[in-house]
Amino acid sequence: MTQKSASTHWFRSAKETSIAAKDNFVIKHYDWSLFLWHLTIEKTLKGIIAKKSMISPPSHDLEKLAKHARISIPNTYRMALHEITTYNIEARYDDYKRRFYKKATKTYTARWTNICQEIYLWLIQQN
Repeated sequence: MTQKSASTHWFRSAKETSIAAKDNFVIKHYDWSLFLWHLTIEKTLKGIIAKKSMISPPSHDLEKLAKHARISIPNTYRMALHEITTYNIEARYDDYKRRFYKKATKTYTARWTNICQEIYLWLIQQN
């Protein structure tokens, strides 16, 4: 796979995942919605990295990926990326999943959905 086709793949996949994140919010699967927003942003960052002919590090840490992409991230987005990274829960830890499920209320998820969408659209413009 060329870097160009890799970047196209990441951006297309990010768009599809953003739709799934919105759909999960509508059906009140708030924890899954937040997880999918994390994936959307991760895939977008990996698309930017591939577009710059670089290889993505094997990481789900959004701040680390943004640094690797050499994007100048505003501080408010940097702090948000730290929170959004926590939505990528290791599936084998049931206590973490339960805490995250309780944290993902409708109000919390609505707020963070708006933030995630804003960051996603901003990242697309950085291309």
